[in-house]
Amino acid sequence: MAIALSWLIFALALAGAEALTGDMFLLMLGGGALAASGTAWLTDWPILADGAVFLVVSVLLVVLVRPALRQRMTPKSLPTGIKALEGKRAVVLNRVDRDAGQVKLDGQVWTARPFNEGDVYEPGESVTVVHIDGATAVVFKH
Repeated sequence: MAIALSWLIFALALAGAEALTGDMFLLMLGGGALAASGTAWLTDWPILADGAVFLVVSVLLVVLVRPALRQRMTPKSLPTGIKALEGKRAVVLNRVDRDAGQVKLDGQVWTARPFNEGDVYEPGESVTVVHIDGATAVVFKH
């Protein structure tokens, strides 16, 4: 019973230390220690067997559970700045050709040029921003 209590205290200490790191590694070791505590409490195996249970369960948790848990808990990053404008629709304000043009993009007026040099877009047409080149939106009609 004292060994089971020792494993339980070790599991709680690892879980508490995990709160400081946030890496999910110590939590997996805490799961292994919790399994070893359960094994020690339910069976009368030698302490080496409890250590083997700790090792096997910890390795399985680190290899199988930790990657999925980290992926799920990692926030998805949203594009910011000019990367957020790529793929958005814009409305042609002034004729867009290879020399000049303006579009209204996300409520702002941008200088624009066509993706293909020979293309010309007339005012009122809807275009898609392919990418931003400096302060110029490179657009394409879909």
